[in-house]
This record gives sequence, structure tokens and C-alpha cells, in this order.
Amino acid sequence: MAGALALSVLCKTFCPLQPGEKTGRMVKLFHRGVDMLEVRNLVKNYGKQAAVKNISFTLQSGRVYGLLGPNGAGKSTTMNIITGYLGASSGTVIVEGHDLYAEPEEARRCIGYLPEIPPLYEEMTVLEYLQTAAELKGISPARLKDELKRVMEEVKLTDRRDTLVRLLSKGYRQRVGIAQALIGDPQIIILDEPTVGLDPIQVQQFRSLIRRLGEHHTVILSSHILQEISAVCDEILILKKGEIIAEGSAAELENLARGGSRLELLAEGSREEIGECLSAVPGIHSFRMREEEKEPGTVRVVLEAEAGADIRRDLFFGFSERKLPILEMSPVMRSLETAFLELTQEPGIKETSFVPER
Repeated sequence: MAGALALSVLCKTFCPLQPGEKTGRMVKLFHRGVDMLEVRNLVKNYGKQAAVKNISFTLQSGRVYGLLGPNGAGKSTTMNIITGYLGASSGTVIVEGHDLYAEPEEARRCIGYLPEIPPLYEEMTVLEYLQTAAELKGISPARLKDELKRVMEEVKLTDRRDTLVRLLSKGYRQRVGIAQALIGDPQIIILDEPTVGLDPIQVQQFRSLIRRLGEHHTVILSSHILQEISAVCDEILILKKGEIIAEGSAAELENLARGGSRLELLAEGSREEIGECLSAVPGIHSFRMREEEKEPGTVRVVLEAEAGADIRRDLFFGFSERKLPILEMSPVMRSLETAFLELTQEPGIKETSFVPER
């Protein structure tokens, strides 16, 4: 009974299509790069506690966006406001040109939503469940068969159409949830933790599915799995304490975390000699040193350059003047995980390093 009520609430959140309206891919024009969702100065307060603090962003068609943040960052609150489940304290949400509060039915019709735990009817077959969802969304009987065929083909569920939902694996249950979200062909698809509990093979299958959806939809993906966000998302928004603290591609965020590039080098000499040499090189923000046990008489250094500084030539000539051979030098690639931790960690919890005096 609880599942039935949850599905009814989920589907009724998105208003039905108008009688006779068509949504097939052949009649619905798709333009990549068009603004599909605009959030302006969004605020959500619970009493004196601010869950979302004046955030703004714009999402475009044909892209996959990742929503990242530690627990309590405001991710779920933001998604619930966008989908119409939750009202905002102030701010504006524009969905495909429709104001969510001035034109709620038109705006909600543009969104498909997969909650973290999809409301499924255990004793229904896949086809029966999707038919129920389609009817709740107002799909006309004349279009019902074609619409169910379309969504099942899109998520590769056709061969499970007559299987009871309770007999499905976790991966196929999630596919059923996505198929439900795709009914009515909404242009914006919101997925909340879609791969939680899936095995590695299922995760790979879902990543392929999300990329495929991103070709014809605006996809918003919330996940705590940083590798997943990095693998499938074109752009990432990082939230902390209700605010957007960074946004960009995974590569951009990896470089943004500390503002400069990192280099690792191995040089011959003592710690004192190499430390003095590094302190004299302009453009170095900080560095760490350790003696290399496998190669006695050498020191391995990881250094942080200032933003925009290319210090490789200065390093080479500086070490050369002091007759300290550089045996290795290579850039250190940050992972999204490293960038995420650096951007969201609390003040005072920082990696110990040496900052040269000028």
C-alpha cells in the first residue's frame, strides 16, 4: 500500500500531457546547448536553519550534470525543490521557460525523477507497473502501447516486461525506475543515487545508460561515488552547507582545488640543499620533501606552483646552477576525490607542507 501511494505521489508530481499532445522523438525537436533549467537565488530555510543559501545555476540540454557534496550540503533539498516536491523559501526555478511557481503544471511536465529508492509494486510485472505509472501521468490509451514500448527499449527492459518486479535484480529494478521517469518524454531527467547497491557490471551498464540519456536529455545525477560522477558527467556542481562552492568539468575542478599545478621531482642532493634551492625558485607556493630509500642520496619532492605559474625552466636552471641533478620531473594529476576533499574540508584540516619565505 505504501508503494502504491508513493508511486501515485511521484507520478502526480508531474502533470499529464494535454489531450492529443505528441512526445515521440520524431515530432519533438531537440537542440543541444539550449538553457533547460535555470535556478536563481534559491533559498530554503527550516526555521532559523538555512538548508539552501541563495544558490543560482543554469543547466543546458544534451549534457550530464553531477551534484556533489557531503551530507547536509543541500543536494536533496535542491533536487526536491526543482522537482516540485518541496517549496522554496524564496528564489526562482525556470524549467524550459516555465516558472515552477507561476506555471507549475507546465514546468513539472518537463521533468522525470528517479528517487534513490524507487516506489515499486512488488506483485506487478514490469509492464503492469509501467502501465500504471503511464496512466497516472495521463498518457492517453491511444498512445499507451507505443510509449511503453519506447521507454522499455530505451533502458533495455523489453525482455523483462512480463517478469514480476519482486523477482528482478537491483539493477533491473533501477531500470524500471528510470523507465518510469522517462514516460512522457520529459527533457530533464533527475537521478538520485542511481547506482547504490549495484555490482560493478551493473554500474558500468548504468553509466552507459546515463551517457546515452545525456545525448537527448538534460540529466542531473546526484551521487556520493566520485568515480561515477567523474566518469559520466560533463559538468559538476559542488555544494557545501547549502552553497555552491565550485562548478566546472572534472578536470577544471581538479585544477581549481588549490589554484595551481603540482609537480613531482627526484633530485640528487641533501634535503637542506634541495630545500634552499626550491626556496629560491619564484612561483612555488609550497613543497614537501622525503628522502628516497631506494636511491640513497636522492630526495623526492612534491611541489605546488602558484596559479598560472610554469616553473619548470626555473627549476631546471636553479638546480643546474647548484649542481643538483634532476633525475625525474613529472606533473601530478589530481583526482576528483582529492579536489572534492580539498574544496569541502573544514578550515584547519589541511595537509602539512613547507611554504618558502620570500
